Amino acid sequence: MPKQPHLLIESGDINEIALIPGDPGRVNRIAEHCENIRPVAENREYTIVNATYNDVPVTICSTGIGGPSAAIAVEELARVGVETVIRVGTIGALQSDIEIGDMIVATAAAKEEGTSKRYEDPVLPAVPHFDTVRALTDAAEEHTDAVPVHVGPIVTDDAFYNETDTYVEAWEEANLLAIEMEAAAVFTIARRHGLAAGAICTVDGNLVTGTQKGADSETELPMKAQNNVERAIEITLTAIVDIYT
Repeated sequence: MPKQPHLLIESGDINEIALIPGDPGRVNRIAEHCENIRPVAENREYTIVNATYNDVPVTICSTGIGGPSAAIAVEELARVGVETVIRVGTIGALQSDIEIGDMIVATAAAKEEGTSKRYEDPVLPAVPHFDTVRALTDAAEEHTDAVPVHVGPIVTDDAFYNETDTYVEAWEEANLLAIEMEAAAVFTIARRHGLAAGAICTVDGNLVTGTQKGADSETELPMKAQNNVERAIEITLTAIVDIYT
């Protein structure tokens, strides 16, 4: 398999399990929890490192923002041997009782984006792999502390600045937990390639209560969300040990 044009990787460069945050800056943040860190490639929004966690080999690859760039990452990772992809990201709550800093483990993603619809009929489900969801929820239970973990369906949307009250009310009424921009594409493409996929995200705002992402912070993420991103990373790394063993 030739070198992939966007990730700049080829067969043998990466490991079977890939953690895929959106933010390139989060690659190093995840790697700081690991050992044997080795940079692999960096191009555009894609930063890739290899590492080990409790002797489990892992690749960490950023995807950038949105379905199109996430789709490229999953496609190219699949082509060079990845078997499991887990999104480690942030998400906006759609239920009033979900607070900033809470965790969401997705069991499905509504396709309010365009990328997955180019692959298949939107009636087909965007769902993660059961064993990956179970590993994430089991790991979350091991990290019991004051921060709740919510497990359920989410929605993936392309238009960050056009999530109107009408949309939000409909998603809330449907009992979707939260909204982000990549999971539906990741789940869809992973399923079509026979990969296991999952997603755990830290809540960075609540669209129902009006706490928009970054609105009460000088940085992109509120401090509570920034702190609890670490917890999401720890849960995910615990989960990959379970998946691998």
